[in-house]
Amino acid sequence: MSELTMWEIEDSLGLHLICGVDEAGRGPLAGPVCAAAVVLPEHLQIPGLTDSKKLTDKKRRELFPIIQEQAVAYGIGLASEQEIDEINILQATFLAMGRALEQLSVRPEIALIDGNRETDFGLPVKTVVKGDSLSANIAAASVLAKVTRDNLMLELAQQYPEYGFDIHKGYGTKAHYEALRKYGPCPIHRRSFLKKFYGEK
Repeated sequence: MSELTMWEIEDSLGLHLICGVDEAGRGPLAGPVCAAAVVLPEHLQIPGLTDSKKLTDKKRRELFPIIQEQAVAYGIGLASEQEIDEINILQATFLAMGRALEQLSVRPEIALIDGNRETDFGLPVKTVVKGDSLSANIAAASVLAKVTRDNLMLELAQQYPEYGFDIHKGYGTKAHYEALRKYGPCPIHRRSFLKKFYGEK
């Protein structure tokens, strides 16, 4: 999708302060879930901006400071592995999104949320399936969330080197499961995500 059409959803709303919200880290076995909220200037073109999953790590890291510098406002929020275990991953994702929205220095007229699930954030919300490929604001949020979480996992990899968090970022790779078999879970593992794994042993 071209950068020009990345503004079609925003243009269809007839509003000015539109926020994109996305998360990173719903699926991993360890670490927090991270969400970002971004309000870009209308029709801002950031070359190469699209869904963070379609970008290389290098490209995401190039876009990260550009988005921060050019955004009208942005916020980043986390929900910990303990919160994920206590309230489930969906509610923890909403918690992280709410924390990101609370950090915005402006109040958006609407929040575009990637996906098809929504909750009450205290402002109008519109869900957009595959929004990180369709909306410039959501795509920008996806990049901020992904890079922030990746950086956290790189830090945690130094704290818990035996698990390889620097390589798989907490996702359930073969090497990660092998480390879990060998060492058991560490403090940043999501216990609710490991019940089935340990139940099968």
